[in-house]
Amino acid sequence: MPDGAMQPYALTVDKFIDHAAKWHSETDVVTARADGSVTRIGYASLRERALLVSGALAGMGIRPGDRVATLAWNSQAHMEAWYGIMGMGAVCHTLNPRLTPEQSAAMLRQSEAEIAIVSADLLPLAREIASGAPLKRILLIDGDDTGSDVESLEALQQAASPYGQWGGFDEHIACGLCFTSGTTGQPKGVTYTHRSTYLHTLRLLQADVMAITASDTVMPVVPMFHASAWGMPFAAPAAGARLVLPGRMTDGASLARLIAAEGVTIAAAVPTVWLGLVEHLEAQGGDVPSLRRVIVGGSPMPPALMTRIEDRLGVAVQTSWGMTELSPLGTIAPPNLEEREAGLSGRPALGVDLLLTDAEGRALAQQREEEGHLRVRGASVVERYLGQGEPATDADGWFDTGDLARIDRQGNLVITGRSKDLIKSGGEWINPTEIESIISELPQVSLAAVVGRADPKWGERPILLVELRNDGDVSDNELLAPLQGRVAPWWVPDKVVRLPKMPTGATGKVDKMALRSQYGQI
Repeated sequence: MPDGAMQPYALTVDKFIDHAAKWHSETDVVTARADGSVTRIGYASLRERALLVSGALAGMGIRPGDRVATLAWNSQAHMEAWYGIMGMGAVCHTLNPRLTPEQSAAMLRQSEAEIAIVSADLLPLAREIASGAPLKRILLIDGDDTGSDVESLEALQQAASPYGQWGGFDEHIACGLCFTSGTTGQPKGVTYTHRSTYLHTLRLLQADVMAITASDTVMPVVPMFHASAWGMPFAAPAAGARLVLPGRMTDGASLARLIAAEGVTIAAAVPTVWLGLVEHLEAQGGDVPSLRRVIVGGSPMPPALMTRIEDRLGVAVQTSWGMTELSPLGTIAPPNLEEREAGLSGRPALGVDLLLTDAEGRALAQQREEEGHLRVRGASVVERYLGQGEPATDADGWFDTGDLARIDRQGNLVITGRSKDLIKSGGEWINPTEIESIISELPQVSLAAVVGRADPKWGERPILLVELRNDGDVSDNELLAPLQGRVAPWWVPDKVVRLPKMPTGATGKVDKMALRSQYGQI
């Protein structure tokens, strides 16, 4: 007797917007505009417009497997482009407008995208990029047509016929392409498949992960060009949640207004964004009473900053750890976790596994309460980078993250530093992350960074760079005093540099490459 069988059901991302359009048709997607106004559209109408994007692209000759670039902020039009590109089996290559034109052009030469969908205010940048890239057409969104070399995507949508049928292709084909930030080396292309993205989305929706429900209003402040906005534009429609897209206005004042006006309950961003919101509210007053949780990633958050954010905003902070190579979520602290230490990033959800090794890649005999080099594998973890023949994993399928970490007895991941950030002084290692966490406890400090500076005697010595709060007034000795008795004496930085503004990279993280370049020499 033959076995029974289950229906074939390809795990493709078009099913998220199909589901939202059918079962949450009037739930709205809100986009903030630069003039302070907002636009709204229901999921059913957004799906119809995304099908028109697919129809327009098909009319231009785009076929499954072709790559289409986007250079845009978080907006309804960008989301329509996402689903329009991916739903027809093409690949959405997100470009980061905070990179240089040369970097973006180099990425386009790798992806071979010939069409770019561009926010109107980024058109000058797009033209610079196009001069060194294979782009043949620029389609404008979120603004007016400003030249004969560009076309309005809105006009093309109005003229197009709706695409016939999304899906119908293998779930293992590519749907997205995102390059790493390049903060630790040259950017590398990471290709997301429909299957990997679908499984990643299911992980996000778990109760101990992002726990998004249909009653939530979700705001990804993290850009859609930064590892797919951490998957939230997939997870929100999958759950039927309202989605609020802040456009390019992510300063504290703009976010405070938008959160309060739209009743945002869950939001996600790098720590510097939440610092900006807190400092705005501290200076100007006001509250964000609807906000219940903020999800933080991109870089470790010192406990003192976390407490400051939770106390002022009245929210629970969920710290997380991930990478572009992980789609991006690796681990996340569950909502309302009581006890947290510096660098704690929570547990992995089902589908992600962690391994600690020594510097040569050998698994540590004890995987709990020992520091090691962090490796990861899973259904949404990179196997090889774009254009590279050799795998990015070892023989057993483990990807080396470049992070140093510890796993506590409860299974929580604690990031203790980046292996490339370690400072070797007199043959011994100094961990900047530990020093930064302690200095950040001072109420006068907004941000702290420690980098190595070349030293003729010791090889390298640590220096401390700080961005003080507006009312911060503290001496060098007072800045370094908290280190006494908490780190080895030879770990204490030799020099303190005050910065009016800490440099941040393309994804909002403190840019240590820039700091090392400027301050790392004698």
